[in-house]
Amino acid sequence: MTNLKIPLFDLTRQYLKIKDEILGAIDNVISSGRVILGENVKNLEEELAQFIGVRHGIGVANGSDALVIALRALGISNDDYVITTPYTFFATASCIVRLGGIPIFVDIDPNTYNIDLNVVEDLMDGKIKIKLGDVEVNPKKIKAIIPVHLFGQTVNLERLENIRKKYGLKILEDAAQSVGSIWKYKNGEIKKSGSVGDASIVSFFPTKNLGAYGDGGIIFTNDDTVAEQCRILRVHGAKRKYFHETVGYNSRLDEIQAAILRVKFKYLNGYIERRIEIAKRYVKLFKDENLMEIVKLPNLFDDRRHVYHQFVVRFESEKVRNHVKQKLENKGIGCSIYYPLPLHLQKCFGNLGYEQGDLPISEKVSKTTLALPMFPELELEEQVEIVSTISKSLKEI
Repeated sequence: MTNLKIPLFDLTRQYLKIKDEILGAIDNVISSGRVILGENVKNLEEELAQFIGVRHGIGVANGSDALVIALRALGISNDDYVITTPYTFFATASCIVRLGGIPIFVDIDPNTYNIDLNVVEDLMDGKIKIKLGDVEVNPKKIKAIIPVHLFGQTVNLERLENIRKKYGLKILEDAAQSVGSIWKYKNGEIKKSGSVGDASIVSFFPTKNLGAYGDGGIIFTNDDTVAEQCRILRVHGAKRKYFHETVGYNSRLDEIQAAILRVKFKYLNGYIERRIEIAKRYVKLFKDENLMEIVKLPNLFDDRRHVYHQFVVRFESEKVRNHVKQKLENKGIGCSIYYPLPLHLQKCFGNLGYEQGDLPISEKVSKTTLALPMFPELELEEQVEIVSTISKSLKEI
């Protein structure tokens, strides 16, 4: 095949298959006259909470607001230390700062790109020291951790629960990219990402595995008090309309997006299975091209289900990565770098005192990884073209 245009993701292909249902759902909302916090939001909250395995779902305007509201409901405020990963979207850390807290960045596991829980425990046990500016962090003053289930793969939920019990940390799971991913416990129990923290969030950004046609997000929790606080905070801090207990936010998931999401939710398990199938096809194609020693693919594990929000591969150097990226783009094949600069090196966090080399795995991964096209409607012939282009580009170096 030549001159094949293959996007990184394609919302149109999915929409065309469910167009009539989507348009019908939108029409029903508009015809009802109830477009804010109506039955669709309520039903979506209940349906997704049941799917995740928690008692409460609270729909909000977007995933970033979900992080801020959930973290505030967990009691994080001025000068509170919160552990998180530097290899993630900006909102994971900005929510801490927006509440007056202080992020502590911990390096990642090179095999999963998720936060390294070994380092978290070493930090909490005082085996490693961290200075932010001129201040050495006292582990006893660390209040919470925000683990990110990156690219669709959950962190070790069993170990995460043990960390909460051992150190008394509040846990806010950033499951923005991982709705439907699971972890198998040693006793055979299966839990989904977003189900073990004191609270968790999911993003409905259009490109997510369960995406709206606009912005949206949701908070999950088993804690009745946290749930009530989140509901208050999303409507300007009002428990009753026009009676404000605190200063909150204007962050409501609207009825139209909720109705759209309820249609798409019916197909979510099928979309996930399709993504897993596409990931397995990628692995086979890379094997067929004898690239397994040259290109690091996402690891496949028996103790978890990866839902492949992204299919991210890694090369030996930034030079090789950039060369492959350019060749793919020249062929009209979509690809992207997630994320080009780790958060600890971002200018806005300069006051924390992090320097190049402080978190070497995150820094290396950000320079050598590349996301390839991944969406449920991706065809085999397109994947063949993608992998063939990568193979040819590597032979040029």
